[in-house]
Amino acid sequence: MSTEEPSKGGAKDVSEPAPKTPEPSGVDLARVALRAAKEQARARGDAAQQKKQARRGGLRSGARADGRDPQPLGSAINRLITERGWETPAAVGGVMGRWPQIVGDDLAKHCVPQRYDEDERVLTVQCDSTAWATQLRLMAPQLVARLNEDLGHGTVRLIKVLGPGGPARRFGPLRAPGSTGPGDTYG
Repeated sequence: MSTEEPSKGGAKDVSEPAPKTPEPSGVDLARVALRAAKEQARARGDAAQQKKQARRGGLRSGARADGRDPQPLGSAINRLITERGWETPAAVGGVMGRWPQIVGDDLAKHCVPQRYDEDERVLTVQCDSTAWATQLRLMAPQLVARLNEDLGHGTVRLIKVLGPGGPARRFGPLRAPGSTGPGDTYG
């Protein structure tokens, strides 16, 4: 029988250290060191190659591929998108191009994506009637889930639905003072 008894509150006085993350073993350290050595050697080789080309009278074209060779358009665009950090806006732009496939042809005929605010992660969609705007507001949670499946979790947080925008009517015999025209009835 143990002489230690738990306190009346039911909690034991346990002084076990929290589990620590394991330190890298010898094999892992060797892999890291090898990778670093390869990168340093490659950098020294590139620097030596540039010095050699500079002594010969500048950069010259050769039979081997180098950074100055033409690149396929797709890989050049992908590299530019990655370097500039445009992955999310490019993905959302692709969604706007594939809008009918994502939401269906019927909804796409009446609701069009207008813009995407990357900071607030809000997609703004304009509908051509208040009935379609109401329908899209009801479908918004499912549509957000579908878009996040396609783009990555958390890319779209909210869909802002805009109703139809009526034509601005600034003049005419039936205009009441203070009225914005036929847009007063649109919601």
